[in-house]
Amino acid sequence: MNIRLLLSVSSAIALAACSQETATVSNQAASAASGAASAASAPAAASAPVAITAAVTAPAQVFNIESLPVSTVPLGQFPYFSLPANYKSRGSEKGSVREYARFPFFVGDRIQMVEGKMYSTRFSYYVGTERVEQNFSPFEVEKNLDSVVAQLGGTKVFGSKIPEDVKGLWKEAFEKNFSNTYEFGAGFGEPVFTYVIRRNDGNIWVYYTTSPSVYGDGYLVVVQEKGFIATAKILDAGEMKKQIDSTGKVDLQVNFATDKTEILPESQPQIDEVFKLLQSDPALKLSINGHTDNTGGKAHNQSLSEGRAHSVVATLVGKGIAADRLKAAGFGDSRPIADNGTEEGKAKNRRVELVKQ
Repeated sequence: MNIRLLLSVSSAIALAACSQETATVSNQAASAASGAASAASAPAAASAPVAITAAVTAPAQVFNIESLPVSTVPLGQFPYFSLPANYKSRGSEKGSVREYARFPFFVGDRIQMVEGKMYSTRFSYYVGTERVEQNFSPFEVEKNLDSVVAQLGGTKVFGSKIPEDVKGLWKEAFEKNFSNTYEFGAGFGEPVFTYVIRRNDGNIWVYYTTSPSVYGDGYLVVVQEKGFIATAKILDAGEMKKQIDSTGKVDLQVNFATDKTEILPESQPQIDEVFKLLQSDPALKLSINGHTDNTGGKAHNQSLSEGRAHSVVATLVGKGIAADRLKAAGFGDSRPIADNGTEEGKAKNRRVELVKQ
């Protein structure tokens, strides 16, 4: 069931679900949602998101998704919500979808990083093909969101400006994961709204904010929470040797903790194969080159790629490979091998490259 987000306050809008945990902040929204969301059993535990916390000046209720009702309202296709009549995405009518991303949601007492499938759009009010900034009504869109989320069994978790003592962390959360704080309107300092629809099939998180009224833009993000599924394929030592002998290098898909240099356990078998390769050819020397996709700032990506390369080198040295046979280098997002405009391309660009020295 896709519900359309209408501009009249009396009409319902279509904004539906995305997964994660939410805290009760609006008694009205919670009471409206509870009638549509009774569940006999508690939902499966949500994946543990990264939480960035900071002391908020005004006491805030501690966010706890377990306190929210579970919605069982039937949903249509992701992203479940459509824009109101006369509102259109700028640049792309359908907005953009990332199969796996992470997004910061402010929940009143902290910034909650949520991972999963993400839809985002920057939208404006149009009359025909002409954009009419003065017709954009932030309050009306907010009230419609309140209405539709309640109908879908969800709750408004936060609806105000980001507290002054959290703004630094708020800015950092966006810069680490996206190009800048203005990509989703977060840098304008306008009120931010967070909604959560708790579901057994994946919590749905909704973010809405606007630009200053003179610009007449709105920003909508829907994230359906899901756990990370590793897609990296292991290349054995023999296959790596073939590629290095042929081209002088080989690309590996190594999974690291999100935005960190820690090698995830599922990628240790790949590192073991690199160790076997080096063991089988004592004269082989390698440069371990780290690469990222274009998510996040250039400087951050450069530092991250270097750190990940050093992490691989340190692991191999720890297994007994002489340090003078290995060199670590990072190139950030400067050497893509696939289109960063797609999630598949981004996954290919996040790689570790072994280059014969």
